[in-house]
Order: sequence, then C-alpha cells, then structure tokens
Amino acid sequence: MRVAIIQSCYIPWKGFFDLIGRCDEYVVFDSAQYVKRHWHNRNRIKTANGVEWLTIPVVVKGRFEQTIEQVEIEKPWAEKHWRAIELAYRRAAFFEQFAPVVKSWYEAADKLHRLSDVNAVFLREISKLLGLKTRIVSDATYPSRGSKTERLLEIARAAGADCYLSGPSARSYFDEQLFTSAGITTEWMSYEGYPEYPQLHGNFEHAVTVLDLLFHAGPEAPQYLSRKA
Repeated sequence: MRVAIIQSCYIPWKGFFDLIGRCDEYVVFDSAQYVKRHWHNRNRIKTANGVEWLTIPVVVKGRFEQTIEQVEIEKPWAEKHWRAIELAYRRAAFFEQFAPVVKSWYEAADKLHRLSDVNAVFLREISKLLGLKTRIVSDATYPSRGSKTERLLEIARAAGADCYLSGPSARSYFDEQLFTSAGITTEWMSYEGYPEYPQLHGNFEHAVTVLDLLFHAGPEAPQYLSRKA
C-alpha cells in the first residue's frame, strides 16, 4: 500500500492533488509545527494584474511552537477571498458551472475557527470533485514520536504501508535508510512535465491553486494532473 504523509495546505496546487491521487492513503500531518509564510494558510491565484496571494489571517503572536492543528483563525477572511477569486476567474470557461459549489465551500469554511478544519474542507471537496479515491485520515489516527523521519516511519508502519511517496522538498531531512530497513520503499514525487491548459491573463502559470485548473478546464481537469513522460 502506498502512503503519503504531508502537512495540509490552503487550496493547494494541482501537484498536491496529483501526489494524493497516486496513493492509497493520505495522512494529514498537522501535528507538525506551523511555519509562517508557508503554504499552510495561503496560496496564489492568477489575476489580470499578475499572481496574487490569498492568505488566511491566523494567530501567531506568542505561539512560536504551535502545531498546524492548533492554529486559530484571527478574523473573517472567507468573503474577501471569494470576491478575489470571483474577480479573477469570472470569465473562465467553467466558472459559472463551478462557482456555486466553490462558494458553498467558502461559506462552510467561514464558520470554522481552526486552520486545519478549513484546509480539510477544501482538501476533501476538491479531491471528490477530481474523482480521487484516496483515503484521507488525520495523523491523530496513528500517534507517533521521535525525529521527523522516525515519526513518519511510525505512521507509515501503523498505516500498513509498503511504499512511501514523498514530496521532493523532504530530501533535505529525510533518512531514507530508516524506511528501507523497515521494509518500506521510498518514492520521490516529481512535479515536472504537467501539460498546460487554456488559462486567462497572459503567460501560463503552473504554481497557483487548483481552483485555477477547475475554473479553466472544468470536467477535463483530472487529465491535467497527469504529467507528460
């Protein structure tokens, strides 16, 4: 069984969902420490004025070692984000088709107070819309201790994994030998070679929220999660 163990992000980009879709189980690793100016609470949309950040305001003062699951939202944000998305994508080919459902996610997220819960709304709903069959669970399902790699290994073993799929950024700290010794193969995700799709506002940009793909490609969105050989 192939497993991925990754921290949650706000409306992630298509590569995140490509990785999830390649796994049997995705463990949301939100017991990890929250990092400011990371993807946990922000992402990018493509607008007529260039790429723009959408950031959920969170409480960080005096909470330097809080985990992602502990992070609280500071003030209302959802309506502002939805308005920015509507302005950026209202002329996209499939905006009218998908706008009502995406707006409903924002209405649901607006009632939540913790960042992890907000991320979970978008993660699960977008995964369903893309037709992903991957089981999604919290890392609380598999309590773990130790260093970064040791914690990941404990979770992977508890999940029954024989293959661990990791994003490329983990190479800087990941001890692959620990997994090999435990009989778990490590695979590294590549984010190269995604096909372009019709996209508004100038030169093509891959590194934006997957909502960009949904609004531009509609029902054909899943085919753009497959990278070229």
